[in-house]
Amino acid sequence: MASSKRVFILLYNVGTDNEGVHSLQIQDRTVVLMFESEDDATRYGLLLEAQDFPPVSVEEIDMEDIDTEQFDYDWQLVPAGFVPENTLERLFLAPPEANLEPDDLQTDTKERVEEVEEVEMSNLDQIRRQLEGLL
Repeated sequence: MASSKRVFILLYNVGTDNEGVHSLQIQDRTVVLMFESEDDATRYGLLLEAQDFPPVSVEEIDMEDIDTEQFDYDWQLVPAGFVPENTLERLFLAPPEANLEPDDLQTDTKERVEEVEEVEMSNLDQIRRQLEGLL
C-alpha cells in the first residue's frame, strides 16, 4: 500500500480555540499554501513573522486528509525547488507586504491585487537576500 503524500502548512494558534491556517487572499479566492518542503514552509513562516504577522507553526499533514469540499478555499501546492514565473506565483515563495486582518477579508481585494502586481524587483532582491541569510 503506497503512502499518501505529506505536505506542510502554516497554522496560527495551534491547539487553541482560535487555531487557523495561513491563507492568501487573491482576487475573490482564499488560497492556502501547501509546501512539499518543510524548509520552504519554515522560511515562508519566518518571512511572515518579519512582516509582523503572529508566529506560525509548520505542521505536516497528509494531502488526502484535506477536505477541499468542506471549506471554500483553493489549495496551492508549492513544490520543492519551485521557481515562480510571474508576480502571482512569487506570492507562493514570499508573502505580500500587507497583513490582512480577518475583517479586511471582506473588503474589495482588487486594490490589494493591484498593489501586489506593483512589487518592485528591489523588494524581491531584498527578500532573496533575507532567504539566503537564513541558510
